[in-house]
Amino acid sequence: MPATSSGQVILAIDQGTTNSKAALVREDGRLVASGTARVGVSSPHPGWVEQDAERIWTSVLEAMAACLESAPDAEIAGLALSTQRESVIGWRASTGTPLGPVIGWQDRRTAAWCAQSLTDQDRQLVDAYTGLRVDPMFSAPKMRWLLDHARNGVPIEDVRLGTIDSWLVWQLTGGAKHLCEAGNASRTLLYDITALDWKADLLDIFGLPAATLPAAVASDQGFGTTSGVPLVPDGTPIVAVMADSHAALFGQGCTEAGMAKATYGTGSSVMAPVGDLSAGDARIPVTLAWVIDGSPTYALEGNILSSGATLAWAADLLIDGSVADLVALAETVSDSGGVILVPAFSGLGAPHWDRSAHGLISGMSEMTGRGHLARAAVDSIGHQICDIVDVIEDRSVPLRVFRADGGATSSPLVMQTQADLLGRDIEVSDVAEVSALGTAKLAWQTLGHAGAWPSSSGRIYRPVVNANERRRRRSHWASEIKRTRFTPSPAESEDAASERTPVA
Repeated sequence: MPATSSGQVILAIDQGTTNSKAALVREDGRLVASGTARVGVSSPHPGWVEQDAERIWTSVLEAMAACLESAPDAEIAGLALSTQRESVIGWRASTGTPLGPVIGWQDRRTAAWCAQSLTDQDRQLVDAYTGLRVDPMFSAPKMRWLLDHARNGVPIEDVRLGTIDSWLVWQLTGGAKHLCEAGNASRTLLYDITALDWKADLLDIFGLPAATLPAAVASDQGFGTTSGVPLVPDGTPIVAVMADSHAALFGQGCTEAGMAKATYGTGSSVMAPVGDLSAGDARIPVTLAWVIDGSPTYALEGNILSSGATLAWAADLLIDGSVADLVALAETVSDSGGVILVPAFSGLGAPHWDRSAHGLISGMSEMTGRGHLARAAVDSIGHQICDIVDVIEDRSVPLRVFRADGGATSSPLVMQTQADLLGRDIEVSDVAEVSALGTAKLAWQTLGHAGAWPSSSGRIYRPVVNANERRRRRSHWASEIKRTRFTPSPAESEDAASERTPVA
């Protein structure tokens, strides 16, 4: 963006799985400038997902620098953060040195531990206090793993554990503050979403010392002031922090029952505010969206493990090109030709929650081409969103508003496919930085500038397939989901093996 006179702005940082973004936002909601920097993701072993903690921090600095370069006269009224959620980092309080890599939210190295080390009573307590089921996606098992495998003799009193918001607040304040925002805390399996604080019983279940954890605070409580941050004056207040999906919900204006948003990223999150904590169940839990002015807002949320990641995988496999190239390939055919791709690369997330499920491609014939496989990858995103929406409407109220944001929304094919499979209109944000916008909105509100903001919804996609065709597609998908979850019994496995054994 060209340099511009900007006046007072909020510097909003959105730290995601693959990118860190920064945006300067005026009190009327106008975006003044933005910047971005890539963040790497590695998988050193099957099922492991890691990131470099120092790279996450330097990527934030790079995004901020690119943003501020476009608006050199900007007067920063405060900082706001939105961050990826369940990912975990440990570091030394004395030096700020990471104990090891960030363990990403997609990581499933603790799957066996989660399955074997907790009692039924433990699981019931986790559900009762947090609204969540025990799963390796959430933070507490990762924290336990870090203490067991990455501590390397560091005295426990020198260990700090936290989610990404905690790490960035620590860095931005020069180590002065160890804090975790309530919405992020609610995704750890350690936070009582009714009492709004860490729960000692849950810390005991996962064997985590309370002294290692940050203080859990409200989304608008204040997170200290900056110290030693390049290009940002010391003493600049960190006004607001939100989890990225929650910030998108807030930025999209989805603040009451009957409204929902889907964020399309590496994975996807579908969230819908609810007034009743009993709305959640084992398929779609209730999560804490935010705490503002001391008051909590709750939402039903379903998490998809692989959406944008599916497109990237298919692009590498089929064309050795970009996601945009893959979508272009998908557009060369009218449909998937009966091909179904279920991207259960790390198992299935909501509403199935089956980490033993396996990825599947079915329905291929001699007529199947690369375009059909590409189209099946696109379809898989829409079907997974629909699976969650079906449960949300079953547990809450019919949705009158459905909004979308995130990288994949730039594709008309992805969004039209979603509208067709949902059978409803989709309002797509015309703002790429909607999570940053949401947390900036909260920051301005906290500073007393609660004016009306323009809607971020730009394009509307309406379904064009009829109800019968939609039901046929959804039924086909459901049958293939069942196949991904089939695990042969030992006897069946032995029978299959004997059938493959040549007879002398």
